[in-house]
Amino acid sequence: MAKKRSRDLVHRWESNPIITIENLTFPCADISTAGAIKIDGEYILLLTIQSLEGFYAIYTARSMDGYHFEIGNEPVLTPSMNGPASLYDRMGVLDARIVRIGAEYYVSYDALGPHGYRLALAQTIDFKKFERLGFISEPDTKGGVLFPKKIKGKYVRLERPWEGGSIWLSYSQDLEYWGWSEVALTPRGGYWDCDRIGVATPPMEVDQGWLIIYYGVKHTSAGPLFRLGAAILDALNPASVISRTDEPILSPRENYERIGDQPNLVFSCGAVIESDSEVKLYYGASNSCIAVGITTVERLVAACANEVNA
Repeated sequence: MAKKRSRDLVHRWESNPIITIENLTFPCADISTAGAIKIDGEYILLLTIQSLEGFYAIYTARSMDGYHFEIGNEPVLTPSMNGPASLYDRMGVLDARIVRIGAEYYVSYDALGPHGYRLALAQTIDFKKFERLGFISEPDTKGGVLFPKKIKGKYVRLERPWEGGSIWLSYSQDLEYWGWSEVALTPRGGYWDCDRIGVATPPMEVDQGWLIIYYGVKHTSAGPLFRLGAAILDALNPASVISRTDEPILSPRENYERIGDQPNLVFSCGAVIESDSEVKLYYGASNSCIAVGITTVERLVAACANEVNA
């Protein structure tokens, strides 16, 4: 497929956006994020869609080429309308991120209720039926994602506590009880990610360690500016940052990224690494549509060492 060149290291597909409200068969308020995975040649996205009433739910979208998707008509994960869980997710489930650990697919997502955000976890084998495994964080924790394998015998996740604006690590022996928390990445004064950062895609294992893509926020007179960067964490001690991009890898430039429900925002929950090391980065643009950008593992790794220009 032809790719549109830009000033960013991640190059936008020339026919972006790939999913808009007009592609749906039902009305909605907005489309904000997409977790992503590729299984047996099929690309699967988990879309966060907000209803006209204001509640968030998660829908699937499927494609055989990674660019043209068919969106499911019914959500696969929805807010709880009654029972104990409704205290914590009745306002929405959103920002799904997908990892495979062994033979299982795990989906971490944000649960939003009247008491704030919590992380929740679900499991699936076919992305049609999901088993909810429960809430896995303390209150006011957002944007969590599992590492795709255990480290030193423990499950590991990245997360962003609501206060502080940094990315933390937590560990678990059973995917239910989490602790041993420690900070991994922090905002950097004077840089593009000076005010707040958060995890974007699941960690990707590379020769140098764990490659992660994260978002950084800088507050401006026109409101917050969301951009994407990358970092490499140590393979056995992911709290140790080996390298990190001094410049963003993707910034809002196109109209669909600058105009919408949340202007000046690019925000990712998923990427697919192809067999030739090409990376398809799926991202939400201004909380109004889904787009895709293309780069390579090699360019991302070089960018973390600040050895490459867009």
